Amino acid sequence: MNVHEYQAKAVLRSFAVPVPQGDAAFSVEDALKVAAELGAQTLVVKAQIHAGGRGKAGGVKLVHSLGEVGKEAARLLGSILVTHQTGPQGKQVNRLYIEEGSTIQRELYLSLLVDRESSRVALVGSVAGGMDIEEVARTQPAKIVTFSIDPATGIMPHHGRRLAQSLGLRGDLAKQTETLVSRLYDAFTAKDMSLLEINPLVVTGTDQLICLDAKMAFDDNALYRHPEIAALRDLSEEDAKEVEASKYDLNYVALDGTIGCMVNGAGLAMATMDIIKLYGEAPANFLDVGGGATQEKVAAAFKIITADPKVKGILVNIFGGIMRCDVIAEGVVAAVSDVGLRVPLVVRLEGTNVERGKEIIATSNLNVTAADDLDDAAQKIVNAVRAAAQSGVR
Repeated sequence: MNVHEYQAKAVLRSFAVPVPQGDAAFSVEDALKVAAELGAQTLVVKAQIHAGGRGKAGGVKLVHSLGEVGKEAARLLGSILVTHQTGPQGKQVNRLYIEEGSTIQRELYLSLLVDRESSRVALVGSVAGGMDIEEVARTQPAKIVTFSIDPATGIMPHHGRRLAQSLGLRGDLAKQTETLVSRLYDAFTAKDMSLLEINPLVVTGTDQLICLDAKMAFDDNALYRHPEIAALRDLSEEDAKEVEASKYDLNYVALDGTIGCMVNGAGLAMATMDIIKLYGEAPANFLDVGGGATQEKVAAAFKIITADPKVKGILVNIFGGIMRCDVIAEGVVAAVSDVGLRVPLVVRLEGTNVERGKEIIATSNLNVTAADDLDDAAQKIVNAVRAAAQSGVR
């Protein structure tokens, strides 16, 4: 789960991490009130969306008066902000963050994330702050330092000293780095984050380290331990289909292709998407119904897939171990009976109760194409989608 910048900074403040003063605004009046309360000569008006690149897209503006705050707030609220991360459709700006300005002497990069290879928290730092870290990694990898933190010891003073040395911070700034890294690590572990990115981390004109921007992502599986974090979720920033899927505990990610997939097991889902690509089409989603899906969950998954206007064909690929093929078949039949079927549907079933599942599909009077194996299923759905497209053109 992701949160907005102003929410991330509120979490950081609770761990005594230095961030500029500011507050959220949901209207022009809110923005003016926050700006007046801050009383700073220089202020920053920031659009709050779950995407990077806001500054380059005109979503971050430096202002010097209440009049300018009102003007920028009116311009941004309700507008569609298009960045390199939103795609061409952009995202609507529904809230702002009004923050006091900071004098910037240097811009650095700092992040903590879960390193799955070492099963540890990794600390990443760079002197190239304020830039796209992926671009830095590609073009200037020597400017990035990364090291892991042993969970047996947790964060130690030498971690901060090593980072400070890598970033060229000495004297009091090195001491600030030790304290900052310790507090960030505490926040990361205490709140079960999967990512904490500070870009940029700045050295101010008074030689203070300040987290000028903050991006946070939290482990969805740990949110039950943090109701205060779960309450920060902004559903308007998420894909409506993914929100609906989460209600049924379905692992669903919307993609850009045309073939909807319903599969049990993440590995099988990845293989299914790969073979669709192999035969020249692209998946419209990743959807893992899991090993213990009920008929209700399967029906919900099917409805979510068919609600996507990009979907021109559907492939159901089930290998029944814990998951029973007859339950999948009953769920598909129930969903199709409820919402109808306007695109080709190919079903491949194998495993537990497979004969019963095939019988349910065969006697349902639905226009369903059966497949013998995954390769056969992929070819059939790709051919069916292409045939439907050619028929539509004619």
